[in-house]
Order: sequence, then structure tokens, then C-alpha cells
Amino acid sequence: MIDLTAALAENPLIAILRGLEPENALPVAGELIEAAFRIVEVPLNSPDPLESIARIAKHYGAQAVLGAGTVLTAEQVDAVADAGGRIIVSPNMNPDVGRAAVARGLYWCPGVVTPSEAFAALDLGASVLKFFPAEMVPPTAIAAMRAILPQEAVIAAVGGITPETMAAYQAAGTNGFGLGSALYKPGRALDDIGARARAFTQALKDQR
Repeated sequence: MIDLTAALAENPLIAILRGLEPENALPVAGELIEAAFRIVEVPLNSPDPLESIARIAKHYGAQAVLGAGTVLTAEQVDAVADAGGRIIVSPNMNPDVGRAAVARGLYWCPGVVTPSEAFAALDLGASVLKFFPAEMVPPTAIAAMRAILPQEAVIAAVGGITPETMAAYQAAGTNGFGLGSALYKPGRALDDIGARARAFTQALKDQR
């Protein structure tokens, strides 16, 4: 089973499948994994998200790190873990969520903007610092925070990321990217999702 470090090393792009319905979970996840995505997140404000997570985990859990986004409570952490999720992604830095995730042996990825939030999250055991929304944290801000954060801290930029904007964030020290509507929207055709996934992956290769 692939771990988060290996998944990020293979492909640091995180698919955010907001609005995914369970009947589409396997076809969409399969398209993304075929395009070399290794981290998949189903936000909890999607229709029946735990069912989608359970289906994807059952079929693709060995090939990708799967889990939930928009996780706001410790109770939701337990529900995601019970469904087979391994990554807990939040828009905010809630210590209760962090403690619950770490206690269950899950990867915790809290949303942060400030140095205070970032250091507090790392102290609680965050696996990834999710700088969100990235529109509020330009590459220059990432570079400034990268200079003071521990070298081993993992940073992901999430929000408004496109193939064209990744290069500046990478140069500033970003390790990964969360991709939302630029990659997936409910109702988008599978071949379109696949094409978008490959375009992001190719842009990343071209920048390396």
C-alpha cells in the first residue's frame, strides 16, 4: 500500500472531487489513477461522500492515498477512517481534528495561512500544510514562509491552481498542489477529466 511520502514523490497533484456522487466514484477515480494521480480527496460536502470513499478505497486503496476534504470535526475523522480513508484534509486548522486524525494514524492536512497556524499544525503532527486559499497566499508569501518553516515541512497550495500557475509556486518551495474545479466538476465527461489530469501532470513534468 502506497504511503503519502511515496505518493507525493510519484505525483504531487491532489485531486479534489467536490460534488462526486457514489455511482461515479470508481469511473472518475480510475480515470485519475490511469493519469498517474496518487492522492484523491472527496470533500464531505459531496453527496454521500463516505460511500464514495469506501468504494474508491476498496478498489484503488493500494494504488493511491484516499480520504476526505472539508473535514471539520473529530467525529467526521472517525467516520472517514471507518470508510477506509487515510488522509484528512480541512480548510482550517482545528486542533481537535488534528488530534483525532493523528490518534487514528491518518495523514492530517489542515488549512493554514499564517506562520502561527503553520507552526501550531506542525506541533500537532500535521503531515502536509495546506495553504488555502492559494489566491490569498501568492508565491512570494510561500517563499517567505518556506524560509522559516522546518526544511522537512511539506507544503501544498490549494485554490485556483492551474497548469500555468504551478511553476511560480514550485519555485517558491511548494511541494504539492490541490486541484479542484480546474480538474473535476460534477457532470464533466470522463475523457475531459482525463485530459485535464494529463495536462496538469505534463505541466509538472515540463517544470521539473
